[in-house]
Amino acid sequence: NRQTHHKLKKVRMPIEPTKSIWMNGDLVPWDEAKIHVLTHTLHYGTGVFEGIRAYETAQGPAIFRLKEHMDRLINSAKILSIPMPYTSEQLQDAAKAVVRDSGLSSCYIRPLAYYGYGEMGLATSNCVVDVAIACWPWGAYLGDDAATKGVRMKISSWVRHDHNIMPPASKTTGNYANSTLAKMEALNAGYDEAVMLNKEGLVAECSGENIFVCRNGKIMTPPFVSGALEGITQHTVMSIVRDLGHEVSFEALARSDLYTADEMFVVGTAAEVSAVNSVDDRSVLCPGPITTQVAELYADTVRGKNPKYAHWCEEV
Repeated sequence: NRQTHHKLKKVRMPIEPTKSIWMNGDLVPWDEAKIHVLTHTLHYGTGVFEGIRAYETAQGPAIFRLKEHMDRLINSAKILSIPMPYTSEQLQDAAKAVVRDSGLSSCYIRPLAYYGYGEMGLATSNCVVDVAIACWPWGAYLGDDAATKGVRMKISSWVRHDHNIMPPASKTTGNYANSTLAKMEALNAGYDEAVMLNKEGLVAECSGENIFVCRNGKIMTPPFVSGALEGITQHTVMSIVRDLGHEVSFEALARSDLYTADEMFVVGTAAEVSAVNSVDDRSVLCPGPITTQVAELYADTVRGKNPKYAHWCEEV
């Protein structure tokens, strides 16, 4: 219908090609960075990835929390028993090389480790592991005005992975079929984003972000045991919240906690800090004072303007 078409058109974020992509140790021209149609991970979802941003700073482009992202990529691979052919330090250097080569002052960076061409079937013991890192200009995932206007959330009918089904601690390509189903359900219903519950009915996370609830002067986010990914932006925001003098903790949350929140925001590398204006059509103060404070300080921090966390900005 027209509403759905308009909504889907609104959120389109096409990729803008850059100069090159790092593949298995070499910078390859963008249009030559190709894989075979029988690549193992294309068929079975057996890859791991990261989403990272580089921001323009007074010292030039700097990648935010690069080490933490590459360390998590290594850990994701370990959980899936993927033998990574590169160290975190090598991947960090490769990411810097890609950004330098692009000439961009700010960009989104996508590392991907995957089983390549050569073997087919569920077993991966004889499969080769390939690694690629690309970057391109990319705006705010939930919209440029998401920090102030907020986003409309819907509790998804799709349940977040259980720890013994697909490990949510690993940022696995195949895991995101679950997130895609939830995201598309929300968009098709006219919402901006989905909130995913676990099999016990407790809040896990959104389709691609961690969620924070502010209630009675306390700020809460679901624990990892509930099925949330251990977010790097989540950790950054928790540090910022404490610097602002607020209490923040991991707490199990039910959907009713979202309905009765004083204010709410979601965070992620792609989404940054985005306010929430409603959940299942229950209005939330948007943007609330805490959300506004956090969004402003986060924006300064990732751009190297917060001296306390300047070490998180890795110059390229």
